Amino acid sequence: MQTDLLISDVLVYSHTLKSFVHGNVAVLNGKFLYIGEKGKESFQANEVVAGQDRYMIPGLIDIHLHIESTMVTPPTFSHGLIPNGVTTIVADPHEMANVFGMKGIQEMIRMSKDCVADIFYGIPSSVPATTLETTGGVIGISEIDELVKEKQVICLGEVMDYAKVISEPNSKINQIVRHVKENYPHLPIEGHCPKLMDVELSSFIFAGIDSDHTQQTIAGMNERMRLNMFIELQEKSMNKEIIQYLAEQNRGEYFCFVTDDVMPDSFVEKGHLNHLVKKAILLGLRPEDAIYASTVTPAKRMRMYDRGLIAPNKIADFLLIENLEKFDIQQVYKNGQKVFDQTQTYKKEKPMTTFPDEFYQSIKIPSLTLEDFTIHTHAERGKVACRVMVVSDGTTFTKEVVDLLQVKDKQLQWEESKHCLVGVFERYGINGNKALGLVSGDTIKKGAIASTYSHDNHNLLVVAKNKKDAQLAANTIIENQGGFCIAEDGKVLSFLKLPVGGILSEAPLDQVAREMKELRKAMESLGYKHYNPIMSFSTHSLPVSPELKITDLGLVKVNESEIVPLII
Repeated sequence: MQTDLLISDVLVYSHTLKSFVHGNVAVLNGKFLYIGEKGKESFQANEVVAGQDRYMIPGLIDIHLHIESTMVTPPTFSHGLIPNGVTTIVADPHEMANVFGMKGIQEMIRMSKDCVADIFYGIPSSVPATTLETTGGVIGISEIDELVKEKQVICLGEVMDYAKVISEPNSKINQIVRHVKENYPHLPIEGHCPKLMDVELSSFIFAGIDSDHTQQTIAGMNERMRLNMFIELQEKSMNKEIIQYLAEQNRGEYFCFVTDDVMPDSFVEKGHLNHLVKKAILLGLRPEDAIYASTVTPAKRMRMYDRGLIAPNKIADFLLIENLEKFDIQQVYKNGQKVFDQTQTYKKEKPMTTFPDEFYQSIKIPSLTLEDFTIHTHAERGKVACRVMVVSDGTTFTKEVVDLLQVKDKQLQWEESKHCLVGVFERYGINGNKALGLVSGDTIKKGAIASTYSHDNHNLLVVAKNKKDAQLAANTIIENQGGFCIAEDGKVLSFLKLPVGGILSEAPLDQVAREMKELRKAMESLGYKHYNPIMSFSTHSLPVSPELKITDLGLVKVNESEIVPLII
């Protein structure tokens, strides 16, 4: 038989046995043709690769992530994926959708079409994530009907406003979910339901949403799986207890690994989905089970029945690995073509096209003054009780505490307190909203941070210990049409320019990674304490992540889905 490629003497991953079987593999027209003992005597191959008893596994598949979290464009992202063995992803572009609406999604899809990695998309279901914020775009049923025509669209992205799903049957999000269930039953519906249990969890699933990717506990994960919910396990949920539970309970069909949000420096230094596979193995999961959870189950979940397996007629995406525990990827093949070799120079993908002009002019805020960071009160003097958002290392959730702060001349003396100011400024030129609050805990102790990369509305977010540094950091962002800025004592310590919609850089991944590492160090020098300070900071304005957050409309009590006053 004529074949394009023959890989001889490899240990081939069998998804049915969850083990490796020695054999030879033939590839024709970008798909696996044969897996078995027959070799060169049976196949006339254009190219023969000596397997040398290495392990052959399917290309890794990540079904829940946000390209915008890495702050680079789809071609740059794809270029980073391939050496890490990730050949297929499903991205939820709700960050770009919050900035530009449907056009933002369409441009992300357009930028992905010629990438080496296969980039599929979920339609953002929650733009805006709640009714308690201002965004640059809105996605509704008419936009969904248009986007579902795109070949690269294969699911409804994460349903984030779980409070409305449970409590308001006729809410916009429930209308969207019902519309998709009735008109596009082939589309999986992705979920986001942190901490929900018992009747509330069942109600969420009853609505038609049957997956969750948020932070897990053993009890929560067990309850979800018992109710037939699929778990997409990200790194912050991967500890020894959870991995041991998965290893012992034979729940392999009910979960996969996903990255969700990967910072650029972590991408370059640690890897991508392969990093989670290695971590799972290190924590005690059998390599064969870790591979299953990064190839087979994610493909099944997204109904991508043409990949995720090494079997005849499946797409020939595969990796060659010498050591399973180390998971050292030596070669990567996409559609039967070698696209990465550890021993050769890794060539960059062809130059990307650019976004439309308006994507580079999206910050519509006038320069801010010191007055913009002043909190006025009705009280002339004395002390007032204030709600304070408390940041904690190890989670992006926050807590609410109440503290007394001094008032002088009808102004809250926050600069003299132990707390920081947190402010959100609407950046789309829609209403000019501004909201100010207080934040404390594992946050900065001096200087200021400002960013237009702030989940999910991406308004201008500022945290500061003094007004002057707040003004400097914020205006640096405004003048440069987006970015992430750290300031102290009247000087900019670090600045990452994000000119595409205020959330993406067009620089190479390694450059963005270096600048992100500088940002992280600058934040830590100001006293920010968190395993992922960038993500912690940017989720201060995420009103679907418990407990107390802030948007341009004010402080949000997340579980109650309501705006509450700063001063009680």
